[in-house]
Amino acid sequence: MNKRGGIGFYLFLIIFVFLVMFPFIWVFLTSIKPPREIFSSFNWFTSDPSLNSYEAALTNRPLVRYMINSFVVSALTTVLSLAFAAFTAYAVTRLPIKGKGLILGLVLAASMFPQIAIISPMFNLVTGLGLRNSYLGLVIPYITISLPLAIWILSTFFKKIPFELEESAKLDGASPFQTFRKIIFPLAAPGVFTTGILVFIAAWNEYLFALTINSDDMWRTVPVGISMYQSQYSVPWGDISAATVIVTIPIVILVLFFQKRIVSGLTSGSVKE
Repeated sequence: MNKRGGIGFYLFLIIFVFLVMFPFIWVFLTSIKPPREIFSSFNWFTSDPSLNSYEAALTNRPLVRYMINSFVVSALTTVLSLAFAAFTAYAVTRLPIKGKGLILGLVLAASMFPQIAIISPMFNLVTGLGLRNSYLGLVIPYITISLPLAIWILSTFFKKIPFELEESAKLDGASPFQTFRKIIFPLAAPGVFTTGILVFIAAWNEYLFALTINSDDMWRTVPVGISMYQSQYSVPWGDISAATVIVTIPIVILVLFFQKRIVSGLTSGSVKE
């Protein structure tokens, strides 16, 4: 019975992993097919694999520039969001402030607004500040949409830290900021790291604000840049598939490299003491 159960579990796991990975597998197989096979057949594998689509993806459009733009915007968004979210989460979870539940409720309510509902005022704000076609022009709206998630996740981790540590620091004469910097923040490092990864990936994949605010081709990010590969009369699926593989690899490597810390951060915030 246990053996059958084990076989069934692994069979289910294989099917599940295949379904999850199927889009990426299909994109990769499409990227190495000659253009004539992409449109003429639905075969999984090709008898004439080629890297021409990768060469075209890198030469026909400034893909490397798109990746640099996405990395800079995502990195700035992550750093600034973590800074604001950490102080906010510390204040609403550790300091004697009235209306903490209301504050967190408002933060949660803000995260429920769809991006299309705030794109118009955000576009007017960025235009009025003269920040269109710039990194900061994207960082500002990205922070607004990533802060609610970051605050909620960090609040969960800060609540798990024993208050006795903070009280001991106060008895030793530490200020709230010193307590936050030397005790609370280091102990919540797994949660901060996990939150940073999630914010970075969300900023890397964002499309609507990037399409609307940065219209200059040299300031476009990866999602918008890939969507611009299509021409008036045709859609170069080989180039698009190759570009998708190229820009996905850094994120996959990032997640695989830090997977232990990500899992540790996601699980440590849910452990009850």
